[in-house]
Amino acid sequence: MTQTRLYVTTDEKTSDLLSDLFEVTFEEDGFASSTTEIDEVNKIWEASVYVNPEDAQTTIERLNEIFAQNSLTLDISHEVLPDIDWVTHTLKGLKPVTSGRFIVHGSHDRNSVQPHHIPVEINAAQAFGTGHHGTTAGCLEMIEHVSKTSHTNLRSTAPILDLGTGSGVLAIAAAKLARTYVLATDIDPIATKIAEENAVLNEAANYIEFATVNGFASKVFNERGPFGLIIANILARPLMKMAPKIAKNLQTGGTVILSGILAEQRWKVLSAYNNQGLYHQKTIWRNGWVTIVLK
Repeated sequence: MTQTRLYVTTDEKTSDLLSDLFEVTFEEDGFASSTTEIDEVNKIWEASVYVNPEDAQTTIERLNEIFAQNSLTLDISHEVLPDIDWVTHTLKGLKPVTSGRFIVHGSHDRNSVQPHHIPVEINAAQAFGTGHHGTTAGCLEMIEHVSKTSHTNLRSTAPILDLGTGSGVLAIAAAKLARTYVLATDIDPIATKIAEENAVLNEAANYIEFATVNGFASKVFNERGPFGLIIANILARPLMKMAPKIAKNLQTGGTVILSGILAEQRWKVLSAYNNQGLYHQKTIWRNGWVTIVLK
């Protein structure tokens, strides 16, 4: 479906404020929002809300109300996004990706799987995560690294949490490696549905429970946690905001794998987690992105 992007150009401080305001204001509407640095030298940011065309005018009015209530003077721009399934369009023809023993492949590349591989089959769909992005590949490598370290036992009774599961690739990989319970959550119900289908396809559904949840706003975390391993491949800013809740839901001595972090954002993320008593163990750099392990 064609969408309209409503956006304002501003600075980093205001974009941080708008990120919080947009999340609260449009959560029940299901409108996605984002903030992006578009000019690092001049420190120019954009804050965006994505809506259906028929909702654009009323959303503009609501945005102007938000700006007025917070003494902001901002001009709203808009653009119509083409009606293309960009994920499917981009993923067609992608080759298998190996990360340690894991191989992530489409159904047309099953013959690429070797006896030593742990295969995860993911086809093009409306959910993030095929192993091709540096953050996903980094997390796969870290999952295997954590499983091999002497102080960690993924095959114990400690449950695993995959926060922001997308296609379910990391939850499936962890479940196939550890053969233990995994809770996989995502804010997007489409992603949750596709992840469930992928778990069935990969014969891992018996180990994984999926839930559509915004952050930690569900009793499922208290019911299933605390967790021995938490994997969160999201973005730096939400990861920093969630640091206290991630720490709260982690078992004593537990491990956290974080990704979706640009290399230059690494120290801010580490600082947020150091403040929660979680400390750096290992970092992987891939294509400008980092994946971090903390304990």
